[in-house]
Amino acid sequence: MGVREEDLDIEVEIRDDVTAVLTVGGELDIETATFLHHHMANQFTHGRRHLVLDLSALTFMDSSGLNVVIKGSREAREKGGDVHLVSPTPAVRRLLEITGLTVTTPLHTDVEAAVAAIGEAGEPQA
Repeated sequence: MGVREEDLDIEVEIRDDVTAVLTVGGELDIETATFLHHHMANQFTHGRRHLVLDLSALTFMDSSGLNVVIKGSREAREKGGDVHLVSPTPAVRRLLEITGLTVTTPLHTDVEAAVAAIGEAGEPQA
């Protein structure tokens, strides 16, 4: 299921009852951050507490986008889950590193590695 809002594309793939992969592309900024938050909140509402954010097609992220990722990570942890980040572009990765988010949020080279890490933590796999 893919949806486009202004300059942000989000594809959602449900992996199992507790895990969803959100592929995020385009620009994550003050204009589009709420759109990503709605998608993340929707997954939490449907019982998925582990979110994999594939950022390989995200060309830009500002502090608003960063705040949504932080908020989503906090919400996931409150539900006993987590958010895993995948393949951020160099500019996005730099922002994640500067702010220290990569210290508290798992970073992976690809989606399958992120999903495998969730499985290794004892979560059921589809």
